Amino acid sequence: MATGRTHRPATRSRGIPEATVARLPLYLRALTGLSERSVPTVSSEELAAAAGVNSAKLRKDFSYLGSYGTRGVGYDVEYLVYQISRELGLTQDWPVVIVGIGNLGAALANYGGFASRGFRVAALIDADPAMAGKPVAGIPVQHTDELEKIIDDNGVSIGVIATPAGAAQQVCERLVAAGVTSILNFAPTVLSVPDGVDVRKVDLSIELQILAFHEQRKAGEEAAAADGAIPTAAARKRSADKGPDGDVPAVMPA
Repeated sequence: MATGRTHRPATRSRGIPEATVARLPLYLRALTGLSERSVPTVSSEELAAAAGVNSAKLRKDFSYLGSYGTRGVGYDVEYLVYQISRELGLTQDWPVVIVGIGNLGAALANYGGFASRGFRVAALIDADPAMAGKPVAGIPVQHTDELEKIIDDNGVSIGVIATPAGAAQQVCERLVAAGVTSILNFAPTVLSVPDGVDVRKVDLSIELQILAFHEQRKAGEEAAAADGAIPTAAARKRSADKGPDGDVPAVMPA
C-alpha cells in the first residue's frame, strides 16, 4: 500500500481553491452518513443542507471535481464518496505520529475516526521517560529521543502536536527536519514553519472564547429588549415585513 511520503493529493495541481478543499470533508461526512443508511442518490439541496452550506456553493465546489450530477436524479452517493476520498488522498495509507501523550494526546490516540478516514497512528511520542513503553490505545508510547528514527522508519509526513505550548516549536522543528511536511497543531501557540510545510491549528480555547462573545452579545440584547431599548428579533422581523404605511410589504412578491 502506498504511504503518505510517496504520494500527495492532486488538489493543488488541479487548481481547486483552498476554500473548496476545506469544505470537501464536510461533504464527505454527510455522504458517509447517507451511504451508511444505504441512500443511493442525493440532491444538491439535500446534501448542502446536511453539510451546512448553500446548494449553489456545493454545485460550484463539485464542478472543480468534474462532478455535475444528473438532472432529476441528483448525485450518486457511493461515487461521490469515492471521488472526494480520492481527491483528499484518503484512498491511501497516511501514517501519523502524535507527539505529546497527555490527556489530549491520549484522547486523540483513542479516537476511532482516524482509521476509517485513511489515517494510521504509526507512533505515540512523549518526552516523559516514565511514559516510555506504556500502552495507550494499544500502542506503546516511545520517547522523543526516537522521533527522527520513528518518522524515517514509518515514512511519516503528517505529525500531530499535542504538547504544552512551550515545547511545541521545538517539536515542530524536529518534525520538519525529519521530513514531516504537514502538521496538525493542538498546542496553544503559533508555529513558525518554512515554506512547503502546511500547518492546521486547532485551538479549543479560542473557539470557546468566540462562543462566549456571542453568548454575551445575546444576553446584552435580551436585557436591552427587556428594558425596551431595542426591539427583539421577532419584532425587528415584523417591522421589516411592513411597508412604509405600516401594513403593506414594501416589496411585493413576484
